Amino acid sequence: MRPKVIFLVLVIIVSIVYPLGAASYLDPVVNIGDITRIKGIRDNQLIGNGIVIGLAGSGDSRRSQATIQMVANMLGNLGLDIDADEIQSGNLAAVIVTAKLPAFTHAGDTIDVTINSLGDADSLQGGTLLMTPLKAATGDIYAVAQGPVSIGGFNEQAGGGNRVRQNHPTVGRIPNGAIVERELPIELDNSQLSFLLDTPNFETADFIAKAINNNFQYLYGSMPVADAVDAGQIQVQVPAKYKNNLVSFITAINNLQVRSSMDAKVVINERTGTIVMGHKVRISTISVAHGNLTVTVSTNEEVSQPYPFSEGETTVTTDTDIQVKEEGGHLVVLPAQGTVQDLVTSLNTIGASPRDIIAILQQIKAAGALHAELELI
Repeated sequence: MRPKVIFLVLVIIVSIVYPLGAASYLDPVVNIGDITRIKGIRDNQLIGNGIVIGLAGSGDSRRSQATIQMVANMLGNLGLDIDADEIQSGNLAAVIVTAKLPAFTHAGDTIDVTINSLGDADSLQGGTLLMTPLKAATGDIYAVAQGPVSIGGFNEQAGGGNRVRQNHPTVGRIPNGAIVERELPIELDNSQLSFLLDTPNFETADFIAKAINNNFQYLYGSMPVADAVDAGQIQVQVPAKYKNNLVSFITAINNLQVRSSMDAKVVINERTGTIVMGHKVRISTISVAHGNLTVTVSTNEEVSQPYPFSEGETTVTTDTDIQVKEEGGHLVVLPAQGTVQDLVTSLNTIGASPRDIIAILQQIKAAGALHAELELI
């Protein structure tokens, strides 16, 4: 007999007319400097390969030829001629060192570095990174890293093969572990600046251009100071008053406040069951039927022993248990001007799981009733 599936019926009623402009009041008021950056000002990535020493037997094994060769080369540079076959790598580990060089960093400043094991080391706990040059993509050295490694966890092994581990012991950090040796040249144009939005949005770009014009246009005659080129860029003409004082001009613009608009978007992480949505997401009138049927099949093997001195044989029997669970039907009616938030709230009230909500949202989007971008990550 086929099991009966009880459907979860949702009736979503959304008003056709929504108050014009009401959604904008839900957008936060932020400083321009918090949502933009100036074109030409950016961070740069650095990388280098080095050696971590002082490991209590938790370093790379003899199979890691890269570690042996790196140590031999390093000792050769220090004037020590040692055969690679004589090097014991148990207390050593080959690592890749990465760092981010922020803009306006000057020679002598320090930056944080991250250390990742390159070989088969068990842990970097207690180790010290030897002097490691850090290069940019061009091959030029911009910083030098060295110091004790902090892994922020532990990796201990007890008798009998038992192991206790917290965090990732083969990845560590050295706060302020690299000294900047070379500066990145940054030159700002004192006639025109370009402000780039962190999250491109036409409405926000227009708000920023209008805010700048309202505050500085009197210094630039009848021509507008700012012009929104596209959704992610606002070009700003530097008034003559600020041509020799760009810092004050940029500071004044960064402190201006605007409403940061956002696109209608629903972001779904199927791995964790997380759903994030914006307040501008809207759903047309639609009915959804979602069945929720759970079938559990469990198998247990039992051994049947014969009585002593009998002619019976030992046999293995299989006991199979099948359980079918289905949830009762629910009817959900949303109020007028309903949103995805109203839908999710109603689904949570009746006990729908995040997986159910994700499936329903995907089907609503497929039907063309979800008026927002659906992004799966």
